Amino acid sequence: MFLERLLIVFSVAVLIGCGHVRSRQMIVMGVDGMDPGFVEAHWDQLPNLSKLRQEGAFSRLTTTTPPQSPVAWSTFAPGLDPAEHGIFDFVHRDPVTLAPFLSTDRTEGPRFRIALGPYEIPLSGSRVVSLRKGKAFWETLAEKGVPVSVIRMPANYPPVRSGDALSGMGTPDLRGTQGTFSFYTDDPDGASRDVSGGVIRSVSLTNGHADLQIEGPANPLRRDRRLSLASMAVDIDPEEPYARIRTGDSDVIVRQGEWSDWMHIAFPLLPHLANAHGILRVYAKQLRPRFELYVSPVQADPEQADLPISNPKNFSKRMAEEIGPFYTLGIPEDTSAMRQGVFDLNEFLSQSRLVLNDEHKMFRYSLDHFDDGFLFFYFSSVDQNSHMLWGKHDAELLKVYREIDDCVGEARTRFPGAALIVMSDHGFTTFDHAVNLNRWLLDHGFGSKAYAIGLNALYLKDKSASSEIQSALLNWRDVVEVVTEVHPSPQNKSVAPDLIVGYARGYRASWQTGLGETPDAELEDNNDAWIADHCVNPADVPGVLFTSWKNGPRGAALKDLSRTILGAY
Repeated sequence: MFLERLLIVFSVAVLIGCGHVRSRQMIVMGVDGMDPGFVEAHWDQLPNLSKLRQEGAFSRLTTTTPPQSPVAWSTFAPGLDPAEHGIFDFVHRDPVTLAPFLSTDRTEGPRFRIALGPYEIPLSGSRVVSLRKGKAFWETLAEKGVPVSVIRMPANYPPVRSGDALSGMGTPDLRGTQGTFSFYTDDPDGASRDVSGGVIRSVSLTNGHADLQIEGPANPLRRDRRLSLASMAVDIDPEEPYARIRTGDSDVIVRQGEWSDWMHIAFPLLPHLANAHGILRVYAKQLRPRFELYVSPVQADPEQADLPISNPKNFSKRMAEEIGPFYTLGIPEDTSAMRQGVFDLNEFLSQSRLVLNDEHKMFRYSLDHFDDGFLFFYFSSVDQNSHMLWGKHDAELLKVYREIDDCVGEARTRFPGAALIVMSDHGFTTFDHAVNLNRWLLDHGFGSKAYAIGLNALYLKDKSASSEIQSALLNWRDVVEVVTEVHPSPQNKSVAPDLIVGYARGYRASWQTGLGETPDAELEDNNDAWIADHCVNPADVPGVLFTSWKNGPRGAALKDLSRTILGAY
């Protein structure tokens, strides 16, 4: 018996770094995209991270193959490789139709309906199914009686039913997309059209008044699934640069160049009987002489969520009742609006600041309600700002890092005895050239043998061509650094790619490649506002790992951290 106990103690000590974690309180701060090189270049301006390094430990954290956020966080949660948890890219493809689909979850409609005129009344509810396989480590903690709180964990939609949880990356807006903004303008050259990540709608004003139609979710109660609509009235002051904006019970006054507070909006689904509830913010980009109004993606209202964003179901309501409404969209920073020219840099930074403010409020709420057990909190702002700022606007990016540094200091001040981990899923590099991989395959005689869909995935139609294609890709000097074969578990074989392409720094698959398209050129200069990325050779973009105890798990990989956390308990 004594020998068995000794072996258990020794095993735990190895997992947590020589046994220096003895508190039942553990806080893990997951900072998407925090780059070790950027941190090391700014130690003097990140005092709390610097102090954490000096008193504890700091090292690079090996990321996943490929180094994409949904893949990485899906690895962290169960401590499994992609071959086992089944998330290989942002998108997978249907093996029959080759249509791309979101890799992390799917929505299943009700099985039976009753027809009633233009409506179909479901006899059961829809449900969202997570596609990530494996048992999340916090499920094990909860089963062992450890209180757990998991806030905004990526690839956790709907949340695992353990402890208090709020879903993160992967959570859609009310339209079921990963974020669709709306932009209304009376510019005569601004024809109504759909753009990547948003819609642009041409409107006319009469005496400073406009009635806007806000597009909501496809109506699940109608046979034709037409989009539900809600009205928004805009009245512009004839003398001053202000506008009054109303929708439902929400009524705000905004000045030109300012953001509104959160507004509640309801979309009628069945007259007088059923509505879909959401929240949004508006930005008065210009009120005169042109009218330009940005409307954020309509998101699940945390006080009456129609999407499964929290566990238990009323957790988001409890949080909102205390801190007010907050962003519930999985990726709330609107990089699409900047990429489409709706936002300039300063406007993107102002919207990103609103997101960070909400993150900070949620983080403080989480600390306020943390007493014992395990707390995980996820920050998206470093990653999304890095995509738009890296290498060109480092001073602005450093401001975001400093906000996270402040949060680290707050956690250590509030809970000096807690074990603290600060970690990231990957780092960053420049995105100078877009790779059209399907064009390369065609040009090199592989068009009938393979195709690319996603940002790193390559699928083989002819398995015997694997070695030949790998050799040819590795001979694409300065563009491709590594090609990795995928050996999925049997249950993941239908969605798994055959090869993962690891690009060199400065290169990334084009947006068109992500959707399986074939542009004319193999390489194109990246002139997009999205100037940095991490979907490259994993060795080039490691994450960070800070621990508040000495002798932390050096040389660790993201996959190892769940065992480190379990070992601490």
